[in-house]
Amino acid sequence: MAGGLDSNLAFALAALGGYLLGSVPFGLVFTRMAGLGDIRTMGSGNIGATNVLRTGRKGLAFATLICDCGKGAAAALAAAHLWGAEAGMIAGFAGVVGHNFPIWLRFKGGKGVATTLGVLLAVNIMVGLAACATWLLVAGVFRYSSLAAMGALVAAPAYAYWIDGMPMAWMAGGLAILAVIRHRANIQRLITGQESKIGQKSDPTDTPPST
Repeated sequence: MAGGLDSNLAFALAALGGYLLGSVPFGLVFTRMAGLGDIRTMGSGNIGATNVLRTGRKGLAFATLICDCGKGAAAALAAAHLWGAEAGMIAGFAGVVGHNFPIWLRFKGGKGVATTLGVLLAVNIMVGLAACATWLLVAGVFRYSSLAAMGALVAAPAYAYWIDGMPMAWMAGGLAILAVIRHRANIQRLITGQESKIGQKSDPTDTPPST
């Protein structure tokens, strides 16, 4: 039993709630509220904080980062409180899936980096902090957000195994695989030297690259 419910029902509710919360596209909402138009037509076409930063609006990018991170953390924490740790991990994972494939945007969303970091911080703050530190280190050295994200999330399963145990390592491993898949176009641009660096501003009239 999980919080008085059959465990299968609890896990299903955790997954559904996590997905719906994760699917809220804060980057799109904030840029439209600011009068910048549809962020999906600018820069990389992504709805996340890195692409919002390319508009030159640091405040909007920060708000997007915090809210994308927060929705993953909120999903994991709420489900864990209601139905236990396993439900929390399921809800957190579903939150990342929701961000990447939101029903409101015809399943065309972001790459889930901030949301994943929020989930990791919520499930085990030390694992999350280790992943964040890895992101900062790689970003500081190479200045590529995509490379920093992949480095942090690929390292996260090892951190999870050492600090928390196998269940979290499996969750982090699944999120790492999802992140690499979502970054496949970035990997190609990194190889060809065409990837944008952190803070590089895009012309709002630019169209996103085909991916």
